[in-house]
Amino acid sequence: MIKIYGMKTCPDCAYVDEQVEGNSQYEVIDIGAHVKNLKEFLRLRDNSPAFAAIRRVGAVGIPCFVHDDGTVTLRAEEAGLKPRPKNVEGASCRIDGSGC
Repeated sequence: MIKIYGMKTCPDCAYVDEQVEGNSQYEVIDIGAHVKNLKEFLRLRDNSPAFAAIRRVGAVGIPCFVHDDGTVTLRAEEAGLKPRPKNVEGASCRIDGSGC
C-alpha cells in the first residue's frame, strides 16, 4: 500500500485523490483533517532527505507518497499516478498564485 499525504484544499492533491478513489493500493491521509495526521507528516518532512529541496524553498511538500518499503517520493509518477498538468488554469497553492 502507498500512503499519500495531502490536503483536500491542495489542487495537486485533489488531482491525485481522484485517481486513487476506491483503489485499495493507496491510503490517503489528509494532514488537515486531524493534528495527529499533520504531526505524522511533519515528522516525515523534517527528517526525510526526499524533502531537502522542499525545505530549502519553504514549500510544504504535498502530495507526498510513501511506499511500503519506506521510500518517500514527491513525484506522482513514482507512485503509479499522473501529476496534475502544469498548464491547467485554476486554483493555486502558492501565495503568489503561480502554482502549487
